Amino acid sequence: MRVRPQAGEAPRACDGGVARAFAFLGKRWNGMLLSTLADGPAGFAELTRALSGISESVLSDRLAELVRVGLVSRTVRQGPPVGVSYELTEPGKALLPVLDALGRWAHENLPTEAGATPG
Repeated sequence: MRVRPQAGEAPRACDGGVARAFAFLGKRWNGMLLSTLADGPAGFAELTRALSGISESVLSDRLAELVRVGLVSRTVRQGPPVGVSYELTEPGKALLPVLDALGRWAHENLPTEAGATPG
């Protein structure tokens, strides 16, 4: 049963900031990449190994997006061999308490296997 707002009341809506955050962090791999970089800088190959199942093209796209919005920095190391590393920026690090809290909530409330109960 859907309740309609009374005359003069604004319809219920999600906070715009929350909607933007989930639209971005809810995109597959973005939150997991940020969480993986919480341990410090990492190269492309290390991130590929850390995120089982991500393709190199998707990883490249997601890293570029995280760099573009300022959550991750990309540093080219002069060689030999030349290398690239990725690291959380200050705005990226500011998300860590939120990601930690979300992880704790998931451990406590979401099943880890089909049919399992939280707990």
